[in-house]
Amino acid sequence: MLKTIQKNDKLANALIISLSTVVFALVLLMRNYKPLKFDFDTHIFPAMSAFLNSLVAILLLVGLYFVKQKNFLRHKTAMMAALVCSILFLLTYVLYHISTPETTYGGAGAIKVVYLIILFSHIALAGTILPFILFAVYRGLTGEYDRHKKLTKWVWPLWFYVSVTGVVVYFMIAPFYK
Repeated sequence: MLKTIQKNDKLANALIISLSTVVFALVLLMRNYKPLKFDFDTHIFPAMSAFLNSLVAILLLVGLYFVKQKNFLRHKTAMMAALVCSILFLLTYVLYHISTPETTYGGAGAIKVVYLIILFSHIALAGTILPFILFAVYRGLTGEYDRHKKLTKWVWPLWFYVSVTGVVVYFMIAPFYK
């Protein structure tokens, strides 16, 4: 009924691990390598990223609501929309970081400590959650709902946390953009 793709664990594992590794390597590499230059203010990218992260958080809540209501078709639609918004987020994030020097947080004292705690927890989780999100999506799309549910019990809150803290980090650092 809701199953969308044919189960092929070997191919899925290879694709998910490969994609996750490439994304992780790209994010690490772009911190020091800035091959692109744009003729516009690239700080539009973090604003777009924050907007997309906001949409992801909202769509995750909508998806949770629909699954609790046992409306699995709308749940699937909301979650796939969240995945698409996450992909678009990644695109804006990469475009910004491969074209723009790093911005440092200019706050001081306790607020800087709060910022750094949020930032480091966000980065650590964002850097590790991708393959688990993809495995959860795969399990849902192949109709393996028990395995999907097992994964999403802890993947969903982490994905939500990463989305929300991404927006918080943006609003905390945005005043320090040049």
